[in-house]
Amino acid sequence: MTSSSTLRRTEGGPATKESTTSDVRTSKRNRPGVIGRRIALTLMALAVIVGATGFLGVKARTIRDSGNGYSMTLTYPQIARPGLDIPWRLTVHHLGGFSGPITVATSNRYFDIFEFQGLHPETSAETANSQWVYWTFDPPKIGNSFSVSFDTYVQPASQVGRHAVTEVIIDGQVVTHVSYTTWLVP
Repeated sequence: MTSSSTLRRTEGGPATKESTTSDVRTSKRNRPGVIGRRIALTLMALAVIVGATGFLGVKARTIRDSGNGYSMTLTYPQIARPGLDIPWRLTVHHLGGFSGPITVATSNRYFDIFEFQGLHPETSAETANSQWVYWTFDPPKIGNSFSVSFDTYVQPASQVGRHAVTEVIIDGQVVTHVSYTTWLVP
């Protein structure tokens, strides 16, 4: 790097050279600024990469459990964002079909983070207490499987996820259950 210089005359003395870049910081003195900019650019690049991969969107997970001749599969939002639609679909399978009502019990507080649009199929009865929401469904007329899903999205004001347990109750007995957590990201 070249520096320009000017001649400066002092009173009654000879002209002296004075650099016009003498007050510019050297690279050693600017090192913290360079490091800070590199860190900021790296963090911005990571945010763009994470956003481009869809990691901050809805991530569904499927879990399974079985017991007493029944099996259940639940697809739920493992990671979600406020304002986005989410999947929640429960399928119960039993060889020989279902002879009576099927009750699905889910932790009551889990539903605090959602805005409901609809439940498919509709319940034949529903009730709740401080711990559980109980949905009772008529059995399917044919087949060995029953499925229920709800059309919902995460409330825009929700900031914290929830943990839940979902149980399948047949003839007053819990035949199978799963435990899961939905995490919310900004």
